[in-house]
Amino acid sequence: MAGGAGNVAMFETTASAEVAGSAFLPSVFGDFRIVVFSNDRDGKEHLAMVHGDVAGADDVVTRVHSECLTGDVLGSLRCDCRSQLERSLRHVGALPRGVVLYMRQEGRGIGLTNKIRAYGLQEGGLDTVEANRALGFADDLRAYDVAAAMLRALEVRSIALMTNNPDKVQKLEAEGIVIRSRIPVLVAPNLHNRRYLATKARRSGHLLDLDQADNLGSAT
Repeated sequence: MAGGAGNVAMFETTASAEVAGSAFLPSVFGDFRIVVFSNDRDGKEHLAMVHGDVAGADDVVTRVHSECLTGDVLGSLRCDCRSQLERSLRHVGALPRGVVLYMRQEGRGIGLTNKIRAYGLQEGGLDTVEANRALGFADDLRAYDVAAAMLRALEVRSIALMTNNPDKVQKLEAEGIVIRSRIPVLVAPNLHNRRYLATKARRSGHLLDLDQADNLGSAT
């Protein structure tokens, strides 16, 4: 993680993002300003949940969360996405300032249809990585250039990133984002997602200690 000086606003980004709309959004996790962005990369409506004044701020606690319809909306137990999202929103909402970016990158970038196809392959015994490859995809197709552009548009100078994924750290830093620290986002596994989480740790390098997570109980 970057520890030196550097103003990310001076970095020549590979993507651009502009505020398309914003409004006050009170929620069960706290009071936020919801900000929707347009961008020059994928035509998707990515958004930010902004708590407090982040413009010009350093060490802004930030979660970059990829969309998961089955988990975030439908409450699927096959993943830990909804628990991570809720934990992140609750944590940021309790701080003086922070940001949760919600990126429309369903299924690690393969889209909803292929994600459900991958679920079907997993029911036949494949793990998440094997299922993606069987469908002809890389392990993870997500990009973070738009997320970086969104942080620049919000005038965030540096962040403390909420993630268990070292690849996300590296890719955001490659886009010029100054990451001062990493904050783990651990949630308790359940019967349906334990293998999924183990695969994340074993094959994708996520920094997960399932024995420690077992002791957490339900997300708070």
